[in-house]
Amino acid sequence: TSARFEANMRFMADLMSQVHNEEEKIREGGGAKAIENQHGKNRLTARERINLLVDPGSFFELGAYAAYGMYSEWGGAPASGVITGLGRIDTRSVMVIANDATVKAGAFFPMTAKKVIRAQNIAIENRIPTVYLVASAGVFLPLQEDVFADTDDFGRVFRNNAVMSAMGIPQIAAIMGMCVAGGGYLPVMCDHVLMTDGSGLFLAGPALVQAAIGQKVSAEELGGAAMHAAISGTVDFREPNDE
Repeated sequence: TSARFEANMRFMADLMSQVHNEEEKIREGGGAKAIENQHGKNRLTARERINLLVDPGSFFELGAYAAYGMYSEWGGAPASGVITGLGRIDTRSVMVIANDATVKAGAFFPMTAKKVIRAQNIAIENRIPTVYLVASAGVFLPLQEDVFADTDDFGRVFRNNAVMSAMGIPQIAAIMGMCVAGGGYLPVMCDHVLMTDGSGLFLAGPALVQAAIGQKVSAEELGGAAMHAAISGTVDFREPNDE
């Protein structure tokens, strides 16, 4: 009942309120305009996808503050552009790794790779099935020299895919948007691949193909869900939408 206790309690409440406000800002990802753009393509945000995937109230987010205050010269990277966490699907514990396409089209910053690798390492150490919700433009090119340079950088993601496969840890990938360049490697290293109509999976997009070899091809012909389901065989399940 002392005045000092009351002052401390108010001070702590203010700090907690500040943290909660920061977390809410982080959860907005790339912001309202980017979310609206995502919805305009008939796609859900990464957090909306996770909410539909896991049992209600079961998702425990990991690393929400990753890249906090970093990359301001590039507009920032809330949650490092990828959401990771533990949840339950039909009561079974899973690791979820979901690219946030509202943040630089899901591109990998240096901290993005480290966050994904950390989630994979937790899955490896505890033999947790892993679900990837993939929508990635690949490496964030202005910082590419910092993405490939170390053992806990981009290439390690794919090494972990192989390690998890060898250990018999199930990996399922759902391609739910454009997966280009480095963003296209991860899903095809998983055990089962789903892909939504309107998504794309290719190392180089139509513009780069035309510039390199002169061939004019649409994104759907080059790497759409119909092509991968019927011709390349890359996709196990072709789905009409995110739901």
